[in-house]
Amino acid sequence: MDTLAHKFTGRAYDWILTYGPKIIFALIAFFIGQWLIRMLNRWFKKIISNHRFDVTLRPFLQNLFAIILQALLIVALMQVLGIQMTIFAALIGALGVAAGLALSGTFQNFASGVLIILLKPFRVGDTVNTQEQEGTVTAIRLFYTVILTFNNTTVIVPNSKLSNEIIFNLSKEGKRRMDIEIKFNYGIDFEKMKNIVLTTIASFDRCLKDPPPRIGLQKFDADGYTMVINVWTKAHGFQDTRLAFQEQLLKDIKGAGIKLPGMT
Repeated sequence: MDTLAHKFTGRAYDWILTYGPKIIFALIAFFIGQWLIRMLNRWFKKIISNHRFDVTLRPFLQNLFAIILQALLIVALMQVLGIQMTIFAALIGALGVAAGLALSGTFQNFASGVLIILLKPFRVGDTVNTQEQEGTVTAIRLFYTVILTFNNTTVIVPNSKLSNEIIFNLSKEGKRRMDIEIKFNYGIDFEKMKNIVLTTIASFDRCLKDPPPRIGLQKFDADGYTMVINVWTKAHGFQDTRLAFQEQLLKDIKGAGIKLPGMT
């Protein structure tokens, strides 16, 4: 027993002499490395704040930068301790391939999210029509985009769908055109109706003067003609403006004593 204890003590003593300095040096390097990482993270945070990076992209870049620094520190500590990297490299490679196959769709959403943030086909607050959904963009994340529809439904769309499909940005230009069609019988004078519509447009404060409105004959039918009205308004609040304008137009038409088809 004394011999066995003596051997164990001797081996432990040899192990401490061999690896003890490395462990102490690795611990010192670890604490110094953590201090440097905190300093670098603060510096990087100031850099991306001063250069007006997209607010959605900032947290991702900060986290990515911190993870890269931590990974470099771990690799450096393993080198200090004399740990062979071959096995770890093979293991990491195998895990990377497996994760890539399992999360291919997720990575596609991530890549699409980065492209959306950088290229800015739409921004938070824009009104868009995509994937048969029309509403306001309330959030752009790295993996998905949140759209609040006009009937107060929250729709979460994967970013890969937005980067590979057609997106109608209805508010990017700042103004939209209302297209309204009204049918009249041939007994109603077109010029009279045109003047009534122009008066309504002039008195309606949400109609834009530039571009100017356009009024014309859309088509002729056996029982009457169809007038088309093109008038511009601000993009935001377009649907509310359209409803209010049509209501005012109907009042002005009825106030002029003109009966639309079906009116008694």
